[in-house]
Amino acid sequence: MYLLIVGAGDIGTPLIDIAIESGNEVVVIEKDDAKADQAASEYDCLVLNADATTKEILEDAGASQADAIISTTDQDATNIMVCLLAKELEIPSVVSVVHNPEHMALYRQIGVNTMENPQQLIAEYLYRSVARPAIVDYLRIGEEAEVFEITITEDAPIADKTIEQAVQSGIIPDDVLIIAVEREGQDPPITPRGGTKIKPDDLVTVYSAFGADPELTDLFGHHEDE
Repeated sequence: MYLLIVGAGDIGTPLIDIAIESGNEVVVIEKDDAKADQAASEYDCLVLNADATTKEILEDAGASQADAIISTTDQDATNIMVCLLAKELEIPSVVSVVHNPEHMALYRQIGVNTMENPQQLIAEYLYRSVARPAIVDYLRIGEEAEVFEITITEDAPIADKTIEQAVQSGIIPDDVLIIAVEREGQDPPITPRGGTKIKPDDLVTVYSAFGADPELTDLFGHHEDE
């Protein structure tokens, strides 16, 4: 994939690394001299020390052959302008970071895929690591729903029961689904059915429409305070 990355800051730099390691052809556009020099010295890719809000610069970066562009700067105004130009240049996939939620509607009007406020997402993740230590990983979906991973303890109400038994007995609420089970010595992970028995030490992936609140984590054997 031919990928344009705008910005070589806190978000753009690890993205450059991931994109190159994944075998993509990467071109970086960075306005700041020091950041551009740093990226050029660290990564085997073309780095343009230029302003990506200029159409000619995107054309010089290879917009006509680009499969995607990702704008990662810390200024929404810059990201929006980059996205508008990318759409005009008909780059197939346009993705941007959004720092101010009030700008989301504008990005949607443009037709851009977005990641909202990555700093906020990191902050929430760090807080969750403290407030819900039993949860291995999680993903927020919409306002309340979450997908998370959690390990089953020996005294968990769900331990040694099939999913069907747990549902029929009311242990698993109606708006909660177990969508994967990782078990030692078994690869790949189990796709759970009604007759799948949940065992202690299983790492289960759970979807919850109301999030991973303490009452739900109790079902898997983790008693946590709010």
